[in-house]
Amino acid sequence: MWFPLRPALLILLLALGQQASALEVGGVNFAPQIEVDGSKLELNGAGVRYKAIFKVYAAGLYVSRKADSLEEILKAPGPKRMSITMLRDIDASELGKLFSRGIEDNMDRAAFVQLIPGIMRMSQIFSDHKRLVAGDSFSLDWIPGQGLSIAVKGKVQGAPFKEPEFFAALLGIWLGKAPADWQLKNALLDIKP
Repeated sequence: MWFPLRPALLILLLALGQQASALEVGGVNFAPQIEVDGSKLELNGAGVRYKAIFKVYAAGLYVSRKADSLEEILKAPGPKRMSITMLRDIDASELGKLFSRGIEDNMDRAAFVQLIPGIMRMSQIFSDHKRLVAGDSFSLDWIPGQGLSIAVKGKVQGAPFKEPEFFAALLGIWLGKAPADWQLKNALLDIKP
């Protein structure tokens, strides 16, 4: 025998189904799909950045099609997003310095020198925020033809960075040959150990 569902119950069941499909990492939910600049992106992978034994942030990588290497991600058409949510309080200028170091660790010196103006601007964006606390988030959106936008706490910070090399260098922090955290790299690329 079939019983009709009340509209409120149906809405609740649908909402629970959507939440169940989200990937929870470090207490942060990453939607399986998002939209950036009118393009649907899917979650490539998500994980937690550890520093020693401490959880620092949860990160999720969104792309137009699944990829298992930095090179594939950079070649994929359309927008891309790295979404990061802090899991602990951190001095924002220190985070900017760590990102600069991560870029440097994954590039040859000549290429790094070319990116110094962008690196300084990015570091200033984080320095201006003084402190990021647990639950604060920021995103890095690459939109072809426009560039890289950094949004902190949902607010875009200045004009886009136009150079694709700068976006590639930023992704290198997590996906390069010397990533900040190998477990996070594998999680973002959805590589099973």
